[in-house]
Amino acid sequence: METWQIGNVSIHRVVDVLQDIDLTFLLPEATAENLAPMSAWLRPHFVNADGSVPLSIHTFLVRTEDTTLLVDTCIGNDKPRPLPEWDHRQSDFLSRLEAAGAPRHGVDAVLCTHLHVDHVGWNTMRENGRWVPTFPNARYLIGREEWGYWEHEDDPFGAEAKNDSIRPIIESDLVDLVETDHQVTPEVRLVPTPGHTPGHVSVLIVSGGERAIITGDLFHHPVQFARPQWKDIADVDSATAEASRQAFIERFGRDTLVLGTHFASPTSGRIVADGDTFRFDATLQPNSPQSARSTRA
Repeated sequence: METWQIGNVSIHRVVDVLQDIDLTFLLPEATAENLAPMSAWLRPHFVNADGSVPLSIHTFLVRTEDTTLLVDTCIGNDKPRPLPEWDHRQSDFLSRLEAAGAPRHGVDAVLCTHLHVDHVGWNTMRENGRWVPTFPNARYLIGREEWGYWEHEDDPFGAEAKNDSIRPIIESDLVDLVETDHQVTPEVRLVPTPGHTPGHVSVLIVSGGERAIITGDLFHHPVQFARPQWKDIADVDSATAEASRQAFIERFGRDTLVLGTHFASPTSGRIVADGDTFRFDATLQPNSPQSARSTRA
């Protein structure tokens, strides 16, 4: 498990699904030929030997002095999904979450950066034939603008999610509809990064003079720091998403630790200049078998 300490705030990555994909499925321009000029920093962590790329679907468990917060809730169990790897899963995610210090009854808040199928799955669980809130003592923070859009639209990657992972929460007494700049705790607040979806947010953590930001799906893969203009087929509004990526890169440069919502280990790093563009300078965890490798400074 990867962990980070930002001042008084701890962050833990708890994985639901790890899989290798053809990156051109999401980024059609990410061909082997186009990735080759960046191979020095993309390999071995972000491009596999066979040309596929690792994709991680994980929750960030964020713990402040008085709040236990989950950012994004992944795929979930028992749910009908169009992708075989996601369909009717049976995982031990809740056990791993508890091992990280967050039993489901001990979670204070749940936040989804947006409402795509792979970010809402563990909002609910199957109990006596019904979808019920997985975290019954938590407030579920749902973007007002985000829900305003998806209430009338279906997710092309999993339309079923609305009825099994979103509506049951909306219909419960556990939801707070929030704005895209909402202050969650004194250390944690939302940053509007629209385009991937209309109400998409990233999550900024500031404590003890240190900063970290959770990307959400503004960046699916580190190559997008170098090529923010490449179209992502999952973006609802490509032009707005590109503008949000450009603004993110300019705002959260070397002084902010970046945590990728779909980045496989190493999940964290910093945005650094690389000629006339940028790259992701990955941070290897001390207990990683690859920690002896040096990253480019």
